[in-house]
Amino acid sequence: MTGYRQILAVPGMASLLGVSFLARTAITADVMALTMYVVLGLNMSYVAAGGVAATLTTGLALGGPLLGRIIDRRGLRTVLFTTVVVQVVFWLSVPVLPYGILLGSAFAAGLLMVPAQPVTRQAIAAMTTAEQRRAAFALESVQGELSYMVGPSAVILCAAKMSPGLVVWALGAAIAAGGTAIAWLNPPLRTEDEADAGAAGRPPRREWLNGGMVAVLTMAFGTATLLSGVDLAIVATLEEAGQVSWAALVVAVLGVASVAGGLIYGALSRSLPTWLLLGLLGLVTIPAGLAHDWPWLCVAVVGTGLLAAPTLSAVADAVIRLAPASVRGEAAGLQSSVQSAGFALGSPMVGVAVDVSVPAGGFAAAGLAGFAAALTGCLLSRRCPSPRPPSSARRESARRTDATHVQR
Repeated sequence: MTGYRQILAVPGMASLLGVSFLARTAITADVMALTMYVVLGLNMSYVAAGGVAATLTTGLALGGPLLGRIIDRRGLRTVLFTTVVVQVVFWLSVPVLPYGILLGSAFAAGLLMVPAQPVTRQAIAAMTTAEQRRAAFALESVQGELSYMVGPSAVILCAAKMSPGLVVWALGAAIAAGGTAIAWLNPPLRTEDEADAGAAGRPPRREWLNGGMVAVLTMAFGTATLLSGVDLAIVATLEEAGQVSWAALVVAVLGVASVAGGLIYGALSRSLPTWLLLGLLGLVTIPAGLAHDWPWLCVAVVGTGLLAAPTLSAVADAVIRLAPASVRGEAAGLQSSVQSAGFALGSPMVGVAVDVSVPAGGFAAAGLAGFAAALTGCLLSRRCPSPRPPSSARRESARRTDATHVQR
């Protein structure tokens, strides 16, 4: 754990992870909060609630690259303060909006959601050395797992005890507080060597959105699809067994295993290829369908959990490493977008597999989706290898060479 203590000792890192956790926990619960409000507050159907959730998710998927591009050009605080204002207005207005206007407003709120996750990843890359980065991104992935475990559950508990309108107000306040705190910290998004990257101009998108980056984004999509599908497969399996009340425990075991896997991966002495981690994640997920009751399902999902956070960590590290500094915000936004799309696709895909076969087919569909993404990513990255960014030693050598030429 020495490596983690060193990372948390980096000036500003502990504060960044703390306020980012607040924002991300609230953001992960936004769909659940709107669902509970539409069902309990407006007394409408779950189909209607799903419509609001879908428009919000669509906005999230489209907004990531847009906000990242603005961050690259205008800076962090401009985007954070703008998105915080939008979130305050939206969540305060939710209890008084008719359903039709709520649909359009949810799309706008998703489009201009506080970009806590991509900003945290950019800041981690800027605040850590290459040797620290794997462990730092492992902490970030563990933070993400904890936020998914805490956020939706907290909203469900609060909705059972208080008015759904108060719940959405509280959620909006948490999102705004997290975004404001990140803006106040104003973490660096580029290293000192990259400080002048913006002045050099943005490289054309075709130069950095190459085979290597497409491979990583494909694997990000596959990872999210797999993890979203596993949650539904767990519920379907336990519903058939008449044990659906145990689903929360199985999901909790999955989350705890993921946290443990992330911490173990960050402590390793070397990284593993992203395609290998995702491929293994897909393979260990398929046999989880053989479990038919909750005790065995708790055991079966441990393998999936142990590889989930390491895979997410490797994807985030690869995106930041492959993206030039001047477009890193857009690249991180693209990663968030493809993962949002993957989470949106995973549940319907697994639902179809369960309907046409058995609950075990849900685990098979999720695992095969992940394995297919890993295979595609591996083939793309080998066919179009991305150039490695120059090391600090090579950059220093290049600067000395340039200085020599100038003197001559």
